[in-house]
Amino acid sequence: MSARVLGDVVARERRSERVGLRVDATDRAYSYRDFCTTAWKAGHALSHLGVHPGSRVALAPDPAPQPLLTLFGAACLGARVTFDTTADARAVLVPAGAEADIETRPSRKVVVYGDTPTDPSAVHWEQVVWSENPAMPPGERGDDEVVLEGDGRALAHRTVLTAAERVDREMGLDADATVALRAPLTDPRAVVAGVIAPLIAGGTVVLPAGDEVDADVTVVATEDGNGDGSATYHVADVPM
Repeated sequence: MSARVLGDVVARERRSERVGLRVDATDRAYSYRDFCTTAWKAGHALSHLGVHPGSRVALAPDPAPQPLLTLFGAACLGARVTFDTTADARAVLVPAGAEADIETRPSRKVVVYGDTPTDPSAVHWEQVVWSENPAMPPGERGDDEVVLEGDGRALAHRTVLTAAERVDREMGLDADATVALRAPLTDPRAVVAGVIAPLIAGGTVVLPAGDEVDADVTVVATEDGNGDGSATYHVADVPM
């Protein structure tokens, strides 16, 4: 596909029954229809929490569906996304087990996923997202707007998508590709190669079960139908 901004990855015409995200730890799969619709809902939920164009949204660097879906929801709103939960942000998303680690501030909302938050001022991700409007958030985004931050970088939509498209070409990714994310989301290059590139290609992002993170070398592995790694892509090779 050709995408101008990150929200185009979850555009209405991209909805299908093909699997866009597979979570091996929970044996859960999201079709492109489910992925797009839930990302839209996450965007609406963020807007109700005061997130607007230019706001920062901090996501836990957890290889789980909720942060990835919220990434695209925030992008639809024109927000800046970081996978650093210590950053100054309008909203911060963390798993239930990490809620106590986040300092409460009047200027931001804490959003918790995986279980009901213990702090009554925090928001339960699953509850608010599932009740939201299943329509893409309105508004036009510019491809020069910053959408992803991390590792000292502030990356515009154009930069992120150009890099993802090059990864697709170099890896030969297409709709039959299955790409396993194995690098920490705190590195924007891992987000580009392990999440955005396979989705642009129409393939499947896999969140492997177990502790399979390689922070130094491997970003993603293209797999065959049996899940055996057939190729790797290294973080240093992401063209950004």
